[in-house]
Amino acid sequence: MTQIDPPFLIGVDGGGTGCRAAIATPDGRILAEGKGGRANVSTDCATAIDSVLTATRNAIESAGLDVADMPRAVAHLGLAGYTGPEMGPRVQAGLPFAKSVVTEDTTTTIVGAVGEQDCHLIALGTGTIVGRQKAGVQTCIGGWCYQVSDQASGAWLGHGVLEQTLLVVDGITPASPLSQQMLDKFGGGAGIVQFSLKARPGDFATLAPDVVQAAAAGDSIGRALMASGADYLTRALIALDHQPGGPLCLTGGVGPHYAAYLPDTQTAHLVETKGRALDGAVALALRAARA
Repeated sequence: MTQIDPPFLIGVDGGGTGCRAAIATPDGRILAEGKGGRANVSTDCATAIDSVLTATRNAIESAGLDVADMPRAVAHLGLAGYTGPEMGPRVQAGLPFAKSVVTEDTTTTIVGAVGEQDCHLIALGTGTIVGRQKAGVQTCIGGWCYQVSDQASGAWLGHGVLEQTLLVVDGITPASPLSQQMLDKFGGGAGIVQFSLKARPGDFATLAPDVVQAAAAGDSIGRALMASGADYLTRALIALDHQPGGPLCLTGGVGPHYAAYLPDTQTAHLVETKGRALDGAVALALRAARA
């Protein structure tokens, strides 16, 4: 196989809330990073590609490099909403790079978090990743998309707190400080409905920090949502054959907050995150350049 000699490598972590790109030297040393908009290829592929290019250009300019060299670069993109290899050519067709490898964000997340280590992983941001890496082979479940999956995620928590708040309005669920916070934030039940009609997963996910903080303070609705999310995660780990005391990495903006809600047998051996999904994307870009 012929080794490509790119001027730089590009790693991309594309999520439902935002996109980040890193520019690295040909040997994998990150020089600069850039940000773009949402990059869920199932929700809106054209917007996702535009976000990738925006983030990449920003990173290249921050590194003091020439954007005109993009067509010679090698890139690995881990994108939310990537549901199978049939999506790869569609995304690649909109990219100017010499070589582009497109995968789901689970791949970059696992590589970034645990490297080559055998480990189970829960990564929760806007969406959900529950996976296992064993002898270099990755197995992931769930995370199909917010509309039918992504339990325990930031988007799921955000949607859940609004649902519970409307049940409070209807007199079905007891009120809590968190439900009142939501009513104040959106101007009552009608405001929640108007928000929800236009909201995308990333919009719902902006409410997740409120749920996490309220749960930590003992709020009944917040704790119930976190407990429900933890129940799903517990069952998902069992489905992936996580053994009591086995290594587990909790990552993402929401993931580590579930440590207090998972069984002790699953959190007895928590593993520190080695890096971000963006770091994993760069490492995989380096592999692609050397393949």
